[in-house]
Formats: sequence, C-alpha cells, structure tokens
Amino acid sequence: MASAHHGRNSKHPKPSRSNARSLKRKRDEVDLSTLAQRIDELDVKASFEAFSDLPLSEPTADGLSACHFKSLTDIQARAIPHALKGRDILGAAKTGSGKTLAFLVPLLELLYRKQWTEYDGLGALVLSPTRELAIQIFEVLRKIGRHHTFSAGLVIGGKGLQEEQERLGKMNILVCTPGRMLQHMDQTAAFDTNHIQLLVLDEADRIMDMGFQSTVDAIIDHLPKERQTMLFSATQTKKVSDLARLSLRDPEYVSVHETAASATPAKLQQNYIITPLPEKLDTLWSFIRSSLKSKIIVFFSSGKQVRFVYESFRHMRPGIPLLHLHGRQKQGARVDITKKFSAAKYSCLFATDIAARGLDFPAVDWVIQVDCPEDADTYIHRAGRTARYERNGRAVLFLEPSEEAGMLKRLEQKKIPIEKINVRSKKQQSIKNQLQNMCFKDPSLKYLGQKAFISYVKSIHVQRDKEVFDVKDLPKTRICRELGTTWSPTRSSLSRRRFDAGDDNLGEVASDSDSNTTKPKPKVVQIPGIEPLIIDSHRREKLLKSKKKLLKYKGKGSKLVFDEDGNPHEVYEMEDEDDFKKQGSADAQRAKFLELEAERTRLADIRDKEIAKQKKRERKEKRKERARLAKETGDAGGSAVLAPFDEDIEGDDDLSQASGTGQVPGEAHLSKKQKKWSQDSSGDEHGEKKGRGRSKRSQANGPVAIETLEDLETLAAGLLG
Repeated sequence: MASAHHGRNSKHPKPSRSNARSLKRKRDEVDLSTLAQRIDELDVKASFEAFSDLPLSEPTADGLSACHFKSLTDIQARAIPHALKGRDILGAAKTGSGKTLAFLVPLLELLYRKQWTEYDGLGALVLSPTRELAIQIFEVLRKIGRHHTFSAGLVIGGKGLQEEQERLGKMNILVCTPGRMLQHMDQTAAFDTNHIQLLVLDEADRIMDMGFQSTVDAIIDHLPKERQTMLFSATQTKKVSDLARLSLRDPEYVSVHETAASATPAKLQQNYIITPLPEKLDTLWSFIRSSLKSKIIVFFSSGKQVRFVYESFRHMRPGIPLLHLHGRQKQGARVDITKKFSAAKYSCLFATDIAARGLDFPAVDWVIQVDCPEDADTYIHRAGRTARYERNGRAVLFLEPSEEAGMLKRLEQKKIPIEKINVRSKKQQSIKNQLQNMCFKDPSLKYLGQKAFISYVKSIHVQRDKEVFDVKDLPKTRICRELGTTWSPTRSSLSRRRFDAGDDNLGEVASDSDSNTTKPKPKVVQIPGIEPLIIDSHRREKLLKSKKKLLKYKGKGSKLVFDEDGNPHEVYEMEDEDDFKKQGSADAQRAKFLELEAERTRLADIRDKEIAKQKKRERKEKRKERARLAKETGDAGGSAVLAPFDEDIEGDDDLSQASGTGQVPGEAHLSKKQKKWSQDSSGDEHGEKKGRGRSKRSQANGPVAIETLEDLETLAAGLLG
C-alpha cells in the first residue's frame, strides 16, 4: 500500500515549452523531407484512383476526408500529379468533372512544402471571370484547407476598397475577379505580388478572350516571371499567342475527354425545339407549368429579358418558386439568390450567362436555353449546369427556324449530340392575351418589355456569325404587338458596338444590355484652360453637374479690358517706362487727356440740353391741346366732358392759360381733398350739399370733372332739368 501511495504521488518531469516546439519542428522537417521524396519518386503516368494514392500532406488529407472527397475524377487523377511536380498545366475537361479540386489541392501542397506563413505575403492567386464562381471556389478552399494555417481572402468587389486594403497585405491566398485585383495592384500601396508562387486561371478561355485582354495583361505585368501557372476550363484555349502572354514554361496539356465521343457529359440528354420567336414565351410557360416538381435553369441573352419574364411570370403565378439572376443586381442579392436556388428542392431560375460558367447548383433537372447561344462553347457551359458528377440531366434548346441549320452545324463540329423534339399541342398554352393585358395596365411592365425586346434584337444584331443570326428574319412588329405596344425598334437603336470588357462586367454589363456589349468607353469633356476631363464612372458624371466641384478644374478667372483697337488687356496691367515715354512727355499726355475730357463733357452738355428742350416742347404742346379741347367743348353748349388722366400735369404757372374759371379740367381733381377717416356722417351730408351747389355752378360756367358715381348722377339730373 505504501509503495502504491508513493507511486501516485511521484511527479514525472514535464518537457519545457521550448523543447516541445523543437520536437514538433523536427517532426515537421522529417515529414516535409519525406513528402518531397515521395513527390520526386511519383510516376505521373501511373493510374490513381483515390486521394490516398497521392503524396499529400496530413492537413490536406484531413480536409479532403472531412469533406468526404475520396475518389479521384479523371481530370484530378491526370492533373494533380503533374501539378505536384511544379509543372505548368493546361487542363480541359467536361463541366462537372471536378476541376476546382484539381488546382486547389496542388495550391495548398505547394505553400505547405514551402512552409509559407503570413509574414511571407501573397503566395497564390486564383482568377475567376465571375463573382459567383469566385465565391464558390473560395468556399471549397475553406472546407478542404481548414487544417492548414494559411490565410485566404475573397476579393470580388461589392465592398469598400479601403476595407479590403486593410486586410489584403496579410493574405497568403487570394481568390478574385480580374478587375478588382487590378484595382488593388494599382491603388493599394502595401499590396506586394513579387513573391507569388502559383497563378490559377479558372474558366481560362473566358478570361483570355478579347474582353479581358487588357486587364489580364496588366495583372501579368505585376507578377514575377518565375512562377507556376495552371489554366482550367471546359473549352480550353490552345492559341500560342494566349499562352505566350502568360509566360508558360513547357505546359502540360491535360485533356481527359479529348477523344470522347461527346464534348458534354454522357448522362446529359440534349434536345432542341423549333419555336418561332413570338411563341417562345408560350412554350416556356407551358413547360414550366408541366414541370412543377423540378429544378430548372432558364437562360436568356440579356438582363432586361430576365427581368421582364420574371416580373410577368411572377404575376401569373405558375405554381413554382421563381428566382432571377443577372449582372445588374447588387452583390448581396446575387449571393442570396444563388444560395436560395442551391438549397431549393423545386425552383425555377431565370438567368443570364453569369450563371453559365463553373457554378455548381446541386440536383438541377432541366436547363432551358430560350435564346440561342452565341457559339457552341457557350452552349456547352450552359448545358453543363445539369448532369454534373455522373448524374442524369436534360437540356433543351429553343431555336428559330432561321437558326436551325447554322446552329446544328456548329454543334456537330464540337461533337455535341442533340435531337429534335416537338411540342405537344394539347399541352401548349397561350399567354399572349395575359401579357397584353398586363402591359396595358402596368406602364412600367410595358416599358420593361420594350427594353427587353431592344436588348434581344441588339444581341442578334451584334453577332458575328450571320449564318446563324440574322436580324432581318425577325418578326419585330408582330412581337411588339403581342407585348401590348405598337412600338418597333429603329435602325439607330441597333447600332453595332463592341467595347472592352473588364472583370465581372461579363455579368454586370454584358448581361444587362446584350450578350456582347460591355462597359462603354469613357467620355472626354473639354474644359478651356486645362487638360481634357475623362468621365469613366457615374461619380464622374455627377461631377459635371456640380459647379462648385468643377471650380478646381477650371482655375481662377481673370477680368480683361479692351482698348480702342479691340485688344484685350488685364485690368491691372502696368506699362513699363519705355511704353510710357513712347506716348510723349508727362505734360503733353496730361494736356491731351484734359482736352479729350473737355471735349467729351461739351458734347454731353449739348446732348443733355437738346433732350431738355424736347421734353419742354412736348409738355407745351400737350397743354395747348388740352386748352383747345376745353374751349371747343364750352362753345358747343356747355356739355360736360370727361377729362382724361394726364400724368404730365405739373403745378407751374403756365397752367393758368385755361379758359373759363382760369383752371384746366384736371385742376378740380388736384384741388379736391380726400375725406379723412375721422369725419362723421354730418360732415358727409354737409359735403354732399356743397357738392351739389358746386356742380350747378360748374355746369353753368364750363366743363365739370366727373370723379365719382354721385357726380355723374348729379350731372345727369341737372341736364334733364
């Protein structure tokens, strides 16, 4: 018992904290050396079936196991071994084949083997063409990298630039869109990209096309030449010019489905329907009504079409939850809609091509392409939203009769099997009358319908493949009439313009106006005196309306005076001594000035005297005319005249020329005093009697000035007798 008690109380020496750290460091070094040796001995031509067959670090393996990733897909089994050896990768595989893990796993392994920390700065950069795809990649990265100590960030815009700048310098991995990343490279001083080890371009064919050319080239210029680069897409580019721009070093082309019979998933059933343009919405409505217990994605060419169809169908209530996704929505709304549709069991999503690339919506049953895609690659990406990860799915394409031959030819060249089906006439429902009624009752919906049709016609007009797309064949007038308006687009509204694309303008602008137009060129405003002012944003446009803010661009104004020859001079412009002496001596100039001023004064006096004489002459003539009229009236028999109002009457001595009583007719008006407010009624009666007597005397002597209605009555009574 004593020995047992002694054993319980005995204390074993604990290792110090520094010893524990050193032991852990030694174990990590042994693990890293073992991992590097396994990668060097790796045979890339061998077949791999599970992630456990690959030489992966323990944190990565734990993250994959926690997410239940065990088996390798074809693209993962082919691309990951080459990437682990540090080679540049060009990966091409069908949609839904697991390309995201094919570059995220090598990314984590590269930074882990280099023992990357937050003090080493940015180590890996992942570029995505759309915000939604970037968010999806970031979520997968968080799940499989939860056991690593790396810091990762998502940079896609939609938030304040300053908020992102404060955290950007601490990130080891960034998932971003090209435009936002270039903005930080140009404006964030503490952002250093000189130590990047890996660059990944997801949906590389879209990022590398002409729309993103200037943005990608600018980003590449900020990156070091010695780095690993990986490109992944369902429709990979092989252009030498594109690969040279990225400074690829002997890239390994990994295409697991290059020899496959079809470019689309094997379990994807593909059909097309010949539908005239005026009947497309009828067919779409009938299809949705017959597939209420399904998950559906409907693609349109522009955001205005998406908004019009969503608002119209929402009012008619088809019996299935409706959602809409386009580039003009705010980032928070786009994320919420994506989450709602992913979590829904039955739903219908109207979307533009921002939902066509890379987005992984679970268990999508149908993909409906109401508008014909611009090329076969776009069709592949749209149809790839269903039948993902060896699941079943169906895709239906609506084609105009004029689009059938050309589009089928393009799909056949890409090895896309598609069959024609017909719509059952019994299940076809017409909604033309309902659309017309709604457009007549709701002006905003009518306006939206007009804009939707403009954007659709524009998307057809700007297409390069005229064998498939031809605006002349569209029944424009008939469609407008069915939308409840007699309006039809003019030629000026269909001007063909193609602008430079940038970042997620693929979704934000291209999807809202038309599928091929993006951010317009900036306006240049010429302001006198300074360099031209470039207007490239809405904030800059508001600047033009603020006079206060424009003052700093216009500079200070100066007042000018003009000499006798019409030459401008500054107000305070001073003459030097030489100029003064050229005009003569000071006494001569003073005498000349006095002479000129005396002459100017003399002419002004003559002019003023002439004006005074003229006014006096006019007053005299008016007085004579009044006197003549008074005399003629008196000779005519003492009839009263109504003296006209004369504003030129003055109280001078010349007014005594009037005949009769020695007064002019207007003098009675001047001599009469107004009654004061304090006079009582007795005074009024007394005044009335005096007035009557005065009127009788004035009647006998000459004309009477009639001023009130009482005077007129008194005069009338006197004349009548």
